[in-house]
Amino acid sequence: MAETVGPIEVLQYSPIPQKNFMRPVLETTPADLVGPVEFSIYGPVAAVHQVLPGMRFLGTGTILFVNGGSAVRPAGRVTGTSIAFAGQAAYAQILHDEVAADGVHVAQLIIPGAIEPGHPRKDPEVLAETLWGLHRDRKGFRTFAEDLDA
Repeated sequence: MAETVGPIEVLQYSPIPQKNFMRPVLETTPADLVGPVEFSIYGPVAAVHQVLPGMRFLGTGTILFVNGGSAVRPAGRVTGTSIAFAGQAAYAQILHDEVAADGVHVAQLIIPGAIEPGHPRKDPEVLAETLWGLHRDRKGFRTFAEDLDA
């Protein structure tokens, strides 16, 4: 990839999950978890493996994960994303700890609820600035766009 586009400095993994990933716990079957796990665990692992060697070689880079609140507070009404986001959060935390000494910063932004235009902390422009700050300041692992109890 780097041969085509040059060195990658930032990877942001933040796709929006499909509605069928968010089934109630008592209605969730093993087959229902395949999509969320592929989407939220296999996907970011594959993406990271594409950019991490170059970041480590250069001694700089940022990997940003964006998740909903179910990544840190599971909810029975969204079982697939709760399980898969928790797995992604674990991967991101482990990665953060492992590559910090190589100059690569890994961070996670938790956005409880919906992105809301006009909201003081969850407006798209505010979130973009938050993500930029995570890259620029390179401090800590997890940031919350809003308190989980809000």
